[in-house]
Amino acid sequence: MEWLSDEERFSAIKENLKYLSDDISDAAVRSGRNPEDVRLMAVSKTVESKFINHAINCGINLIGENKVQEFLLKEPELNLTNCNAHLIGHLQSNKVKKIVGHVETIQSVDSVSIAKEIGKRSLEAETVTKILLEVNVGNEDSKFGFTPEETFERACEIAEIKGVSIDGLMCVAPICEKESEIRSIFSNMHRLFIDIGAKKMDNINMNVLSMGMSGDYRQAILEGSNLVRVGSSIFGARIYR
Repeated sequence: MEWLSDEERFSAIKENLKYLSDDISDAAVRSGRNPEDVRLMAVSKTVESKFINHAINCGINLIGENKVQEFLLKEPELNLTNCNAHLIGHLQSNKVKKIVGHVETIQSVDSVSIAKEIGKRSLEAETVTKILLEVNVGNEDSKFGFTPEETFERACEIAEIKGVSIDGLMCVAPICEKESEIRSIFSNMHRLFIDIGAKKMDNINMNVLSMGMSGDYRQAILEGSNLVRVGSSIFGARIYR
């Protein structure tokens, strides 16, 4: 979108959000839920603060950043009074101290060791950090996360850590050629989410099922997602500098 003026891009963001709102509402109703049961996150990786603030002014109340340093650089410029921020990218242990207390939720907890570090730094900051457990739902070597088979056992370990509160699950689905394949993967993820929630374990709350991005959010909602992470369909193709 580098060839667009700021005003043209502001207009495009507003139009994109209107389309997404309608499309998400339709998918939610088709899945048997109310539109307000599905939350839209604006993924702001590489997006300038002025465009993020415009999306917030258009009604976005949740943003997601992939990198700690990028978020911390933007944070002073963002109008987050009525908007929450989540970290959604892979988190290294040496970055935990920097991000704890700056975001409401860390969605990408993919190991017990990183959960322990979040707990430690949260206690130092006298806070409790909400986390989502990242599930490698497609069992891909290239992706982070717990295997579906080990997720509940690891959740029980992490639930014992002071300073963190498990608030749900997230995944990045593999690229699939057929809609039936991606629907099946999301369905399996939803089943895991429901099964863990049904066990009613202390400090394991299945409130958030974060799955679905620009290319597959409809299928994710139809299979039970209640939080979709959308970037390029809001802000346009990413511009890497």
